[in-house]
Amino acid sequence: MAIFSGGSERTEQLRQVAFKLNMEFNEQDEYGMIGLLRDFQLFGKGGRKEISNLMTQSSQLMEDRFHVFDYKYTISTGKSAHTFRQTVLFINSKRLSMPEMLMKPEHFFNKIGTWLGLQQDIDFEEHKVFSDNYLLQGEDEARVRRTMDQEEIIRFFTIEKDWYLESVGFFMIFYQRNRLIEPNEIKHLHERGVLLFEYFKKEPL
Repeated sequence: MAIFSGGSERTEQLRQVAFKLNMEFNEQDEYGMIGLLRDFQLFGKGGRKEISNLMTQSSQLMEDRFHVFDYKYTISTGKSAHTFRQTVLFINSKRLSMPEMLMKPEHFFNKIGTWLGLQQDIDFEEHKVFSDNYLLQGEDEARVRRTMDQEEIIRFFTIEKDWYLESVGFFMIFYQRNRLIEPNEIKHLHERGVLLFEYFKKEPL
């Protein structure tokens, strides 16, 4: 399997980052992690799917596992093909109990689609900035609202822009579409993920 993510220089830089963060490092997805992610929208797209530069950190009792990795997939349309690449943070924890949920940046055409009733958007009237910035969807709307309508989470995403968040059960992924995070920003991404985990593991019943 080819290494796609910026070549050996990026791989070596990320290996050093993993060491500093006390995370295990693998150049490729040797353990088949991609199979755990197939229910997420991001991993249902396209073909030629590859995970590389995989960093993993586990809690002492293995209850919580934090992963950061580069991911690519290719979408073919007729005679042309386009490859998308992004860095993904993936949390797998028995202390999470997340609804099946998708949150992504809301753009003009999303707003039109919602206004026409062509797609769902779960808004919070009391959190207008958040609702204007993000499209939020999930089959169990009441549970999605309970999960997201927490002061710390709303504040986090009111400040943080352009993020995608997907969740189901014990699993959560967090990324920016089509963006490979620079090695010197990985620590900050990891810190964001840890902070979100602390918020979401306290989901109200």
